[in-house]
Amino acid sequence: MELLASLFVGKPLNILALAVLFLIGYLTLRFTALGIARHPRSMLIASTAWGLFAAWEWLVQIKTPEANIRVDLLVIWPVLAIFSAWALFRAFR
Repeated sequence: MELLASLFVGKPLNILALAVLFLIGYLTLRFTALGIARHPRSMLIASTAWGLFAAWEWLVQIKTPEANIRVDLLVIWPVLAIFSAWALFRAFR
């Protein structure tokens, strides 16, 4: 958990990079032969969720850069974990 916090908390560019990876996965599944039997839309949903989280992190960094206790992450991280796991499961099962 500490590794995830060091990678994503307060670093909207890292979060945006992960959103772009999910978007690349969506585009790959959508426009190649791999996408015929797969469900690529779940990857798009996960990419959107991570992109919104990147925007939220950027907003938090701008408005309250001294915030060191982030209660919002108690809700956001489980939701992102569920979206990500669901997207990967649906896309690659």
